[in-house]
Amino acid sequence: MENWLIASLPIILKTAASCIMIMATILIIVRIYGLRSFAKMSSVDFASTIAVGSILAAVAMNTGQSWLKGAVAMLCIIGFQQLFSYGKRHFDWLENIGENQPVLLMRKGEIFQENMAKSGVTHADLMAKLREANVLRLSEVKAVVFETTGDVSVLHGDEDSVVEECLLEGIRG
Repeated sequence: MENWLIASLPIILKTAASCIMIMATILIIVRIYGLRSFAKMSSVDFASTIAVGSILAAVAMNTGQSWLKGAVAMLCIIGFQQLFSYGKRHFDWLENIGENQPVLLMRKGEIFQENMAKSGVTHADLMAKLREANVLRLSEVKAVVFETTGDVSVLHGDEDSVVEECLLEGIRG
């Protein structure tokens, strides 16, 4: 009998075996496909990471799920991610279709309210990210970019430093 507090020994053993098998499987898949598997460099990478985590949890916790089904699902998701990454490197149109464009939220101390509104970023969110980046004065901020993954990049330095334009290529704003 299984309830919210206890489970039978066979269920506990099956859960432990499932965890070990699915974790070993994900380690093998990551070794085959490489570190990009969990890089979260793009929205597809981010979605893949979440999907793999969900599959891993489903196989580990649900004694009715087969290890093979979980392994195939993870292979398909990470395989798609790798194929999509390959396609983006070789076809510009695929990157334009499949990825969001980063958005400039701030440049040279000036906050772009319209870009923040379009991106759903509040003033409080921006200030929190600036504090995380140890910004002491807005005049230190050279650029703040809302990346395709949802991360916020803060480029800052002393008042004489300049951001190379190549770092801001492809950014909407």
